[in-house]
Amino acid sequence: MAHLRFLNPPALSKPPTYSHVVEITGPGKIIYIAGQLGLGVDGRLVGESGDFRAQAKQTFENLRGALAAVGATFDQVVKLNSYLTDITHLAILREVRDEFINTKAPPASTTLQISRLAHERALIEIEAVAALPLTA
Repeated sequence: MAHLRFLNPPALSKPPTYSHVVEITGPGKIIYIAGQLGLGVDGRLVGESGDFRAQAKQTFENLRGALAAVGATFDQVVKLNSYLTDITHLAILREVRDEFINTKAPPASTTLQISRLAHERALIEIEAVAALPLTA
């Protein structure tokens, strides 16, 4: 079974909302989830135009659905890459993310501001990597 260890080495500053290092040992499987937007099942962006919180919540719900399809939860997420069109939404992203992830063992995380996403009105996109034992 794969074993996960979430670390913040003493040689690095201790981040409050993510882990610097996630170690995976033992036989297991790695799941890569493509970038998810705040799209409902109908393919439309949720919320009113410019509603970052609504898009962020839907993005994490979409990630939850993708994880469930392979028998995983956010507890097995080892890496999140977040892309925002406006970094001033970072505090909202952290609030929403903390409703979903294991805050006692947060995944390694990278957040970038980019000029635009593939969907014209999308404000956020997140991709994830999860590690599961072979039996999951």
